[in-house]
Amino acid sequence: MNTIIITACPSGMATTFLAARRLEQAAERLGWQTHVEMHGELEPLTPVTAEAIADADLVVVAADHVPAPQRFAGKRLYRAAIDQALPDPRAFLERASREASEFQPPAEDEAAAPQAASGGRRIVAVTACPTGVAHTFMAAEALSEAGKALGHAIRVETQGSVGAQDQLTEEEIAEADVVVLACDIEVDPTRFAGKRIYRTSTGNALKKAKPTIEAALEQAEVESAGTASSGKGEAQKSVKEKGVYKHLLTGVSFMLPMVVAGGLLIALSFVFGIEAFKEEGTLAAALMQIGGGTAFTLMIPVLAGYIAYSIADRPGIAPGMIGGMLAANIGAGFIGGILAGFLAGYVAKAVAQRVKLPSSVESLKPILIIPLVASLVTGLVMIYIVGEPVAGILSALTAFLENMGSANAVLLGILLGSMMCFDLGGPVNKAAYTFGVGLLASETYAPMAAIMAAGMVPAIGMGIASFVAKSKFSEPEREAGKASFVLGLCFISEGAIPFAAKDPLRVIPACIAGGAITGALSMLVGAKLMAPHGGIFVLLIPNAITPVLLYLAAIVIGSLVTGLGYAAIKRGEQAVAIQASQANA
Repeated sequence: MNTIIITACPSGMATTFLAARRLEQAAERLGWQTHVEMHGELEPLTPVTAEAIADADLVVVAADHVPAPQRFAGKRLYRAAIDQALPDPRAFLERASREASEFQPPAEDEAAAPQAASGGRRIVAVTACPTGVAHTFMAAEALSEAGKALGHAIRVETQGSVGAQDQLTEEEIAEADVVVLACDIEVDPTRFAGKRIYRTSTGNALKKAKPTIEAALEQAEVESAGTASSGKGEAQKSVKEKGVYKHLLTGVSFMLPMVVAGGLLIALSFVFGIEAFKEEGTLAAALMQIGGGTAFTLMIPVLAGYIAYSIADRPGIAPGMIGGMLAANIGAGFIGGILAGFLAGYVAKAVAQRVKLPSSVESLKPILIIPLVASLVTGLVMIYIVGEPVAGILSALTAFLENMGSANAVLLGILLGSMMCFDLGGPVNKAAYTFGVGLLASETYAPMAAIMAAGMVPAIGMGIASFVAKSKFSEPEREAGKASFVLGLCFISEGAIPFAAKDPLRVIPACIAGGAITGALSMLVGAKLMAPHGGIFVLLIPNAITPVLLYLAAIVIGSLVTGLGYAAIKRGEQAVAIQASQANA
């Protein structure tokens, strides 16, 4: 049987190549004659010829859409998602042979072809995740590749930890047909006023880049000032992307630089001795004043202020920071700061939307009425209702963490380590990370150490697996493994995402096992971490991590468990098929 095989994945990377080679090998075992067309970045596109199409008895498309569908009019064609082809390519081809039907391209595809050929629609996008490190840039790359694959002109701005990069110009925004805001934190939408906007998360844009762009073109709407956060698309309705989760992550993202700078400055003060900062006038005392006395003092007000900002925009910042400072002074810590931020934000939003004033004094609302009312309500609630009970809860939690026995410490380490590896930067991972960062304000450093150590394990482990079991990994996967190893050393769990996306039932359990062991060992040896990011490079700061050798041992052991474990259970047939195909080429 003469067969044409076409593969394409949203990112255009390894999955496209992998599926093509596995399907080609399976077709050869069935005795079929094949022509393969891969739409990806690893090899130049070589379209099948008109002669091959004319001679074809079957066209198999492993992709979300049929590329250039007009050329297959009247041919027997079967299309399914590319992930259905990977587990059992032979069964996939046999099903295609049974279920293929005569293909008639829809009329709208014919109308859209000239537009795609001339550059398609103009799209601008912004990506931003809480830490501004991995998801921000990976989502930007996925959107760019998917947009180009669909024939659209797309420009993506990243708002990462070092600020905005590849910034969109006013001309590009003015000419855009649609704006995609793939953001887990609040970004300023005012420069897109009057444009059709579609909101989603970085995770959604990363994993479903092509459907995201298609949904944006169909569902994007012009946002008014009062409805900037109320989209109607499916991706806009989840709590993860809107609501409580996003508001919390916005606060954490703005607080994070304070925590990192403060923790490292405190660690630097310890270089002169653990008690050296108590001598006034010394450099150690100055470093402690900058880190502990200032940066750590601002942590909770900044957290609360930007949670409120995410909810109510700029009018929420002042009451949020006031509530956060009260939480810090009362002793309610990060829990009180979170509550103060949400309270201030929703009160400010309610005043802005529900308090109607004469037009002559309406301009006083954002600078007088909202700050006054929201600050008064937030402050009184924090002082008389919320503050003391929350302070008691936080004090009890801190005492438990400081005085817990080794058994409880190990159990907590297992829980935190498993959470960090469960979804690799997703909501569960971020919940554990936020918990650890918040405890730093209470001078509780052990959970953060376990969290960062466990978060390094998945990416390092995938790098180890791709090195130890080279025969089970394709060349692109081995290259991805090298990058993953480096990302793991930097505490970027997302380096393991490409592996988890292709083989989740083996990768995720292996990562959780290694992360749980690392978290448990870190808590067992009493490791403490002063800064919540930086990975292995934090070791360059004396006393930022203690004890260093045992902490490193915990990371190494967990990474080996993940790497060697996955190397042992990974199926190797697909890699062998790829190598055989390459050898025959």
